[in-house]
Amino acid sequence: MKWDWRRAASHASFRIDYRNILAGAVAGLGGAIAIGAMEWFSVAAHYPLFVIPFATSIVLVIGSPEAEPAQPRALIGGHLVTTLVGLAVLKLTGPQAWAAATAVGLSILAMYLTGTFHPPAGINPLLVVSNNLPWSFLLAPVLAGALLLAAFAYVWHRWLRRQSWPRRWL
Repeated sequence: MKWDWRRAASHASFRIDYRNILAGAVAGLGGAIAIGAMEWFSVAAHYPLFVIPFATSIVLVIGSPEAEPAQPRALIGGHLVTTLVGLAVLKLTGPQAWAAATAVGLSILAMYLTGTFHPPAGINPLLVVSNNLPWSFLLAPVLAGALLLAAFAYVWHRWLRRQSWPRRWL
């Protein structure tokens, strides 16, 4: 058993090198800047930051830009689709706990069917139904925030990191 632990520890230490530390620091800086911009946006839009569901999206888009859920179609579409599902369920049922759970399940199905699977967007229907949010939540902060995040990711990856992003827009 000791050897398995030591072997795992030695393999883990291989990731701790200058290149990985630098990549992690750059991704962390990008995430911090994006969260700061979202915090400013939340104050301007009069929505608390916890209601704006983008922190995990920022981590995904900045930290794993090559992943399919980090592409603009999934990023923007996933947030829009899940919020629409949440708003529709809220309109039909009211702000019930079982309705929030149903909205999350239906949102997963909707993302699969529309090709917009973005796991961080799964929180949107829960927020919408649990907090009885208005239809305006779809435009601000969701649509505006998703577009701002996509623009930030584009600038971050293309101009600052000199890397290709996105792999495709749609």
